Amino acid sequence: MARTTAEFGSWISPIGTQLLTAKTVGLSEPCIQGENSFWLESRPWEKGRSALVTRDAQGRTRDILPKPINVRTRVHEYGGGSYLIHGDWVYFVAFDDQRIYRQSLSDARPLPEPITPEGPWRYADMCMDETRSQLICVREDHSEAHEEACNEVIAIALDKTDTPLTVLCSGNDFYSNPRLSPNSEKLSWLTWQHPNLPWDETECWLADIDASGQLSNAQCVAG
Repeated sequence: MARTTAEFGSWISPIGTQLLTAKTVGLSEPCIQGENSFWLESRPWEKGRSALVTRDAQGRTRDILPKPINVRTRVHEYGGGSYLIHGDWVYFVAFDDQRIYRQSLSDARPLPEPITPEGPWRYADMCMDETRSQLICVREDHSEAHEEACNEVIAIALDKTDTPLTVLCSGNDFYSNPRLSPNSEKLSWLTWQHPNLPWDETECWLADIDASGQLSNAQCVAG
């Protein structure tokens, strides 16, 4: 085989990115519910699709959602919590349109049900408020094409059609990780401002949440 001398960086190698990543599975967002475990698998051989996978107590593993559903959120561009398991339901963000959908874990219906409208919004970091029958999450609004996206913590009513969405807190550049206390009487969240990234500087806030879902007495407790 003839040997060829080439300038640095211009030689051709048989080892490429496709060879290196073709069988590499990315794992993220592990979750335990009862005797079942859940996680996301990023699969290069499915064009990078993030598949939602579960494993039961007997060791049986299966995909919950069919191809080509890709569970991934683009909030903050680098993403956030993309799904939530609650009881017999999974709530997830579909990468293609960034809407939240829900699907029964015991019902193999082919088309999950959307619970957020079509539009320039992205969602992430869901938590269930069972007391008030609502889903609390982060929403990122991209309505203004040439302006910075607007971040908010919102509540999505699961049993109403007249006022399905309520903004709980807004005004800062970024929000993440809204979580209810065990008695559902307080809500916490993380927030930060430009030019910081979340690993540079964040604040943790805590507020009372009443029976109607309204917040009060919000205060910074850390950061």
